[in-house]
Order: sequence, then C-alpha cells, then structure tokens
Amino acid sequence: MDLETPVIGILRGVEASLFKDIMDASFASGLQAIEVTMNTVGAPEIISGCRTQVPPGKLLGMGTIRNLAEAKIAVEAGAMFMVSPNLDLAVIEYARQQGVPIVVGALTPTEVYAAHAAGAAMVKVFPCGVLGPVYIRELLGPFDQIPLVAVGGVNFDNLDQYFKAGAVAVGVSSSLFGKEALRQKNMVELAANVKKFIGHCHEARA
Repeated sequence: MDLETPVIGILRGVEASLFKDIMDASFASGLQAIEVTMNTVGAPEIISGCRTQVPPGKLLGMGTIRNLAEAKIAVEAGAMFMVSPNLDLAVIEYARQQGVPIVVGALTPTEVYAAHAAGAAMVKVFPCGVLGPVYIRELLGPFDQIPLVAVGGVNFDNLDQYFKAGAVAVGVSSSLFGKEALRQKNMVELAANVKKFIGHCHEARA
C-alpha cells in the first residue's frame, strides 16, 4: 500500500448521508486515503455506495476490522484497504488471499514483528499517544525495514515529531478534518483543514 500522501483519514460515527461530501472535499484537498470504521452505522453501505466514485489514485477503506467476519464484510463491500486495531493472523491471511492491503494494529515489539511477518502492508502502532514519538524511534532500531503508521494521539502540533521519529504515515481523525467543521457540516472549512494538515505533513517529511 503505497501512500504518496502520508495520512490516513479516519471517520468514525459519520452520518452516511454526509460521507460522500466529506470524501469529495477531502480528496480534492489532497487526501489520498480515507477509512470508515466498521463500528460506524451503515459502514458497509457507505463503502459500497461510494466505491465506484473514488477518483483514480485515491483509496477508500474500512477500519476497526477486529475479526475475520468483519474482514469479509469489508471486502464484500468493496473496501480498497483495511485497517485493524489488533493483531489477528486469520484476518491478515484473508486479506492477502483477497489481494486487499491491510494495515495491522500492534503495540509491542513482538506484535509489530508478527504483523509484518504475516504480511501486513504496514503496521499501525496503536495507541501511539500512550508512548509518543520516541516509541516509534525505538521500534525502528531493530525493525528498520517495517513501515510504521502512528495512530492515536497524533495531531497538527506533534505530527512532525512522529515523522522525524521515522513513521511512514499517520492516522488521524478530528485533527485532520476539524471537529467544528464536522459538527457544522461545513465542507469549505473541512477542505481547508485537510489541505493545511497535509501541507504540514509534507513539510515535516521534507
């Protein structure tokens, strides 16, 4: 899973009727990948309804894939990638069989290595905010070939620290889209927030 733009936008609890507008505004503002969490009401329908309207080069996936049953729902809905909060080898194997990239949640060194060895496209260090950017740097000491995604506690003010520590990407929600923009359903403000966040990411990686 190649992310030229090192951000995965996470949408949890979003209204199904609002998702298409958010997706369009975000992609137009430079976001490459958006995940809708499985525990969002109507998540499979959101994916299946918008899948054919995803622009070339963009990715629409499903997150919070906790078990094999949910992975099958995600694939059937048309998810272009999957993200899990936990390490489940059966889910990774299924994703590989289906040819769907999966970003696998892990925290300990053993979990990080196991996720990568099993075939995860990237490893999601979660919840990253508990241990901070220094933990990413420490993991990359022995695991310098494993692409790590920082998720949990990442925001506009600290994301540069995660990239400096070696993260290949970050997963963010309200810090990317803006709490008020989401609450007010203001797509103009949301688009501006996304563009600003992504610009900061590219600056941090430079």
